[in-house]
Amino acid sequence: MTATPTVLSVNVGLPRTVNFGGTSVTTAIWKEPVGGRIAVRGVNLAGDGQADRSVHGGVDKAVYAYSREDYDWWESELGRALGPGTFGENLTVAGLDPSAALIGERWKVGSALLEVSEPRFPCFKLGIRMQDSRFLKRFAAARRPGTYLRIVSDGEVAAGDEIQVVERPRVKVTIGQFAEAYLGDREQLRGLLAADRLSDRWRSWIVARVRRDGCAPKGERAT
Repeated sequence: MTATPTVLSVNVGLPRTVNFGGTSVTTAIWKEPVGGRIAVRGVNLAGDGQADRSVHGGVDKAVYAYSREDYDWWESELGRALGPGTFGENLTVAGLDPSAALIGERWKVGSALLEVSEPRFPCFKLGIRMQDSRFLKRFAAARRPGTYLRIVSDGEVAAGDEIQVVERPRVKVTIGQFAEAYLGDREQLRGLLAADRLSDRWRSWIVARVRRDGCAPKGERAT
């Protein structure tokens, strides 16, 4: 990893319609690197969008970050180069492991303040992007989910910005632990409730699941 956590690329994209198995699908998973300083405000980056706001984006999934180190692993696995934004991330970062980030941890990136919120559990649209309908299972099995971030304070970001972890919560629940609890050992779900900044949506689902009365939150298996 690089000595200082850094943004390598800022990537944005708007919804487009693609053909998938003879069906037209609208998706914004195609993200492309952009130059200059990009505004980060509300629940989005300038020039970025989501195809279905009922399951994508919003306060808890405003910005998605994926690491260059995870890219290196995937390139080795797949035997081919992958450009920034391939996984639909807004920030391609280096020197920082998203799986080790804590729920509620805050990052100062450029002039924006972001907060780690939850792992990404993608849907079939990632398979479309990777031209492999089975890729969703490979992504889940790899346990390299990247992390979503909330926008705490608006600002601007650009490639080359340092990432400063300026606050860590008292209760240490990592993105990796979150992913494992959901994708693997669901006996660990109860432990996620200790995270103060766990989203209301996830908290409600986990409580229901622990009580054996509930289903996956809307969009988490088909976003």
